Amino acid sequence: MGTQRNGFTRRESCVLAVDVGTTSVRCHVYDQRANIRGSCTKKVSLLYPEPGRVEMDPEELWQGFVTVVKGAVQDSGLQMCQMTALGISTQRATFTTWDRQTGKTFHNFISWQDLRAAEMVRSWNSSCTMKAVHGVMKVLHVLTRQKRFLAASLVVFTPQHVSLRLAWALRNVPQLKQAVDEGTCLFGTIDTWLLYKLTKGSVHATDYSNASSTGIFDSYQMCWSGFLCSLLSLPLSILPRVHNTSHNFGSSDPSIFGVPIPITSLMADQQAAMFGECCFDTGDVKITMGTGTFMDINTGNKPHTSVAGLYPLVGWKIGSEVVYLAEGNAAGTGTAIKWAQEIELFSDVKETDSMANSVKDSDGVCFVPSFSGLQCRWLFAPLNDPKACAAFMGLKPSTTKSHLVRAILESIAFRNKQLFDVMLRETRIPIMKIRADGGVCTNDFIMQLTTDLLGRKISRPAHFDMSCLGAAFVAGLAVGYWKSKEELKKLQMSDRLFVPQSGKGGGCKDGVYKPVLQSWEEALQRSMHWYSQP
Repeated sequence: MGTQRNGFTRRESCVLAVDVGTTSVRCHVYDQRANIRGSCTKKVSLLYPEPGRVEMDPEELWQGFVTVVKGAVQDSGLQMCQMTALGISTQRATFTTWDRQTGKTFHNFISWQDLRAAEMVRSWNSSCTMKAVHGVMKVLHVLTRQKRFLAASLVVFTPQHVSLRLAWALRNVPQLKQAVDEGTCLFGTIDTWLLYKLTKGSVHATDYSNASSTGIFDSYQMCWSGFLCSLLSLPLSILPRVHNTSHNFGSSDPSIFGVPIPITSLMADQQAAMFGECCFDTGDVKITMGTGTFMDINTGNKPHTSVAGLYPLVGWKIGSEVVYLAEGNAAGTGTAIKWAQEIELFSDVKETDSMANSVKDSDGVCFVPSFSGLQCRWLFAPLNDPKACAAFMGLKPSTTKSHLVRAILESIAFRNKQLFDVMLRETRIPIMKIRADGGVCTNDFIMQLTTDLLGRKISRPAHFDMSCLGAAFVAGLAVGYWKSKEELKKLQMSDRLFVPQSGKGGGCKDGVYKPVLQSWEEALQRSMHWYSQP
């Protein structure tokens, strides 16, 4: 999907899409061929007020949002009045709360990476209350055979969920507690906050994909979980109304961009990337390798109940159609590469591919990328340890920078292998296709090794910003800019198809990586319980 900016007339229109990621806010202007006509990016500032706490300034984020929209339209050479719709994709489970009357926030955005509720998570998961809940839900499942009770009997809290971080805020932010008592408090993830600001406070809403990513939404009943909110003393009154992913959420106030722009899509970033990759069919898989690794499989129109404790996500709801996903994720993917660059293992990320290939193996070195603990949701409980440490293991006098770089890149592919194996075991859904995106997928070594380990072909798109494209696609469908998902599939372009190389796959009995993968898994175990505090 190339970038072209010529040949426009004033009558032509485009779709705006903004993606608010963990490290940047990006806006693209798309034409009907899904070409990018204009772009603008602004870095996101993360705040670390205390160890383990990660925040964002709501006002800074809002100003950044406005800046990139104006910048992208200016870059396209078009006018705001030619923007037919706006779609918004956002990082998930990052939230704030604010006063309904003044719009003033009670605290900064608390990031999905934040670990302030880690001790509450541990306490709740080991509590008698949770054991009782699990027991009751198992009985209900036996009596009713309803899968939602089976899911509830297996679910555990994680620091990534909004639930206990919100419970922490309600306990520790006095103004917030007072506003809840007075009925003037509103809660929202980033999409809800931006929508509230864009409409000058007239709309307090989210969509099903964002709601289902909070950990306080019942994806079986398609509503906020009254039971969970009651269990954790979270007031339902502060939660936003949930709409379809493709919906007329209102228009931006004319004072912001000069003209009102219809807001027709709100979408969680991984679900948006799934849509941008055109993974519309059951069995389609997407691997996003960015700040973290996210592996999603389309499970069709039924939520998947995981015996590993994974709660199903809503991919999107368009009209009456609901598409569900099952997702595994692991933190620290892009963080590991960025750290390696900062300590000068290499100067340019593009060097890592040639460095890794310059040696035949990692010389027995294993890298554990646990900069914020082992957060591998969808892996079994022993591999979810917020007290795990990042580490190189197996260092020798013969170890070189190239060996270290190769070990880092291998660790990313190994986690892809772990996630994929659990996905196959859990869902038992035949794999139709696999597509990869995110900044890390530009690394050919990681892509080829992942392909070999999975033993499957993996397609890499020509355009890596799939979250933005997915939000644009959904927003465009809402206003008739594109007519159908079949039309969207025809716009899809691939940069390269990676094919497994014989003899290298970890699934082969004589696979050369089988012992290396086993050593790496042992290194994971040894890195656990290193810190006394998360």
